[in-house]
Amino acid sequence: MPAAPTPTPAPTAPAADRPVGVVDVGGSHVTAALAVGTGPFRLQDRRTSALDPAAPREELLDALAAAAAPLAASSWTVALPGPFDYARGRGDFADVAKFASLAGVDLRAALAGRLGVAGAEVRFVNDAVAYGLGEWSDRGAPAGRFVCLTLGTGVGSAWLADGEPVEDGPDVPPHGWAHLLTVDGGPLEDTVSTRALVAAHRRRTGVSTDVRGIAEAVRAGDADARATWDPTFHALGRAVGPSLQRFGTTRLVVGGAIARSFDLLEGPLAAGIADSGAEVPPLSAATLQEDAPLVGAAVWRARQDG
Repeated sequence: MPAAPTPTPAPTAPAADRPVGVVDVGGSHVTAALAVGTGPFRLQDRRTSALDPAAPREELLDALAAAAAPLAASSWTVALPGPFDYARGRGDFADVAKFASLAGVDLRAALAGRLGVAGAEVRFVNDAVAYGLGEWSDRGAPAGRFVCLTLGTGVGSAWLADGEPVEDGPDVPPHGWAHLLTVDGGPLEDTVSTRALVAAHRRRTGVSTDVRGIAEAVRAGDADARATWDPTFHALGRAVGPSLQRFGTTRLVVGGAIARSFDLLEGPLAAGIADSGAEVPPLSAATLQEDAPLVGAAVWRARQDG
């Protein structure tokens, strides 16, 4: 009687079919998802939980892992703001009003333990770089010099040359961080940020409102709102214009909460770039918005893993 054929082992799922865990750490919430595919990545099981950046250490660490913990992934990539040593997984968070209790903490080990994975499977990327990579990927990963500005509590930036982050050298701001630029003799974020825009509007009008309220007033034809809004984004253009020119920017994308009013800021931003003496690159609004850093974290991890 002939021997029974040896069963063929079931094929191992290709890497493209294995979900990659991705996390985006914000100032008041943390979002986690599973990224599937090879690019463009698809997000599944997106979850968000509240985050108090001023919480004690253990409470904050638990909160950082809360959204990701229910998701089944063997590797995780976390997009978060600096100052942070992304290679070592530690941050000092100096000069920022959040995450003070995590200063010096081995965040890689702390999250790996809470997520049940090996420490080597938890990696970190700057949130603005992840945002830029997500938007770059969503546009078909074009060749060229792609810059993404994220406008919200501050000014984040990613400078990508054929999809590779450029974080030093004469063509970009120090560390690739646009928030380190100056305008009119002061730090850029003293003019271009949520707090700066709200404060400027309040000084002019005596009215306290948020950025959305200012944008709505601009759309309604309010002259004082327009007189606050336009100079803010003209200043942004003047500040970043020289770096955009040196970098040889072929596409500028603007994202973040403030960029939801891109139709209002595009004009003064372009005028400011031109007034800096730089050529105005093609401008567009972000398309992925809050999903951009999650997608970008998966893109970054895929490129790291080769």
